[in-house]
Amino acid sequence: MARELLRVTDLATHYTGFGGSRVVKAVDGVSFSLEEGQTIGVVGESGCGKTTLCLSLVRLLAPGAEIVDGSIELGGRDIMKLSDKQMVEVRGKEIAMILQDPMTSLNPVINIETQVGEPARKHRGLSGGRLRERVRDLLDSVRIPSPEVRMEEFPHQMSGGMRQRIAGAIALSGEPRIIIADEPTTSLDVTIQAQYLDLLRKLQKETGVGLIFVTHDLGIVAKMCDDVIVMYAGKTVEKGSVRDIFSKPHHPYTDALIRSVPKLGSKDPLYRIDGQPPDLSSLPVGCSFAPRCPIADEYCSGHEPPLLEVSPRRFTACWKAEEYALREVQP
Repeated sequence: MARELLRVTDLATHYTGFGGSRVVKAVDGVSFSLEEGQTIGVVGESGCGKTTLCLSLVRLLAPGAEIVDGSIELGGRDIMKLSDKQMVEVRGKEIAMILQDPMTSLNPVINIETQVGEPARKHRGLSGGRLRERVRDLLDSVRIPSPEVRMEEFPHQMSGGMRQRIAGAIALSGEPRIIIADEPTTSLDVTIQAQYLDLLRKLQKETGVGLIFVTHDLGIVAKMCDDVIVMYAGKTVEKGSVRDIFSKPHHPYTDALIRSVPKLGSKDPLYRIDGQPPDLSSLPVGCSFAPRCPIADEYCSGHEPPLLEVSPRRFTACWKAEEYALREVQP
């Protein structure tokens, strides 16, 4: 049985406005666990709480954001109880994050060798020639051409795609047990994207690292992930294995996301989800998706559905989950 690397229980992260007059529930009661060698995908529209969830897991939240409830157990240790100084030792060594925008994680005045080598120096004790060799190997592994030359250069001398891959090399440098990848392929072209994903899968096979993969691309989820968490308005609305959820979604929002994916060669109009996500500081009383849901009724609008296990390891937050799963599937 695979070893559990991470357990998140009822995590809630809120942003508080000036004077505490406005509270944005960016993450609201999210729970999941990650095992050794497992990849979990996190999907949902922009603003649903995916990035805030990731930043909460490494405790790198912006001013005004606070984890107000829940626990984050990393290797059996609740990191919510660790000091900021202790968390510095945890990041990079046990858990690392690849940010969506590499320029937010790269220092413009420090060369690539120093930045990529820092986690290996700090957490693995490498120095001198061994450290330089480690940096060169990492750059080569993420397909950076002429790594010996690039090591001496600075982020502004790289293309956007190269900066993204360097951010990935930094995350790998300290050999963490968990890597959180927040839209890591956004700035990569199709060829490099495929190589990058293959690299992560190879690394996972060799080391057993656990991956949390945040993306808008459901094709990447189908290719990379074992399980998937579907988020809407800060909450989990469906989670389970990729095979189960992609083949038979039980939540109307999950189904809408899958149907929104363009189909090669299709001449049909692209499916769209009508309406807009709710304001996270003023959520509706009942189901947050009810105003946009094609099957919602008055009960849905007045009562918030709990996340229930509808089948083994399959969870859905929808009053009509069973009815929706048995519907006549539209072509």
